[in-house]
Amino acid sequence: QVQLAESGGGWVQAGGSLRLSCVASNVIYNVNTVAWHRQAPGKEREVVARISTSGRTIYADAVKGRFTISIDNAKNTVYLQMDRLKPEDTAVYYCGDWRTWPKTEGWGQGTQVTVTF
Repeated sequence: QVQLAESGGGWVQAGGSLRLSCVASNVIYNVNTVAWHRQAPGKEREVVARISTSGRTIYADAVKGRFTISIDNAKNTVYLQMDRLKPEDTAVYYCGDWRTWPKTEGWGQGTQVTVTF
């Protein structure tokens, strides 16, 4: 099973940007589709974006036009570029194999994103 690990979270003011990285332990083609989901305290988990290894992307309405998911197959890495961040984007962000959803075995440990006013 391919293991995935996130990085790139941090603190940012509203309107700012962050780029998250999701690195696979093996050839990312084995994953087929990588998804990012987020978990905020007291809220339901939310899948924000996913991308297939062929490059097809899907976004949640809440992030459409602000987030961009991309894949670098040579680096076994998926990126989540987050622009025009809002305080409501504050959450722990996780990446993983979409085929396991809603289970998250093999997903990363998460990276915290905090957006302040």
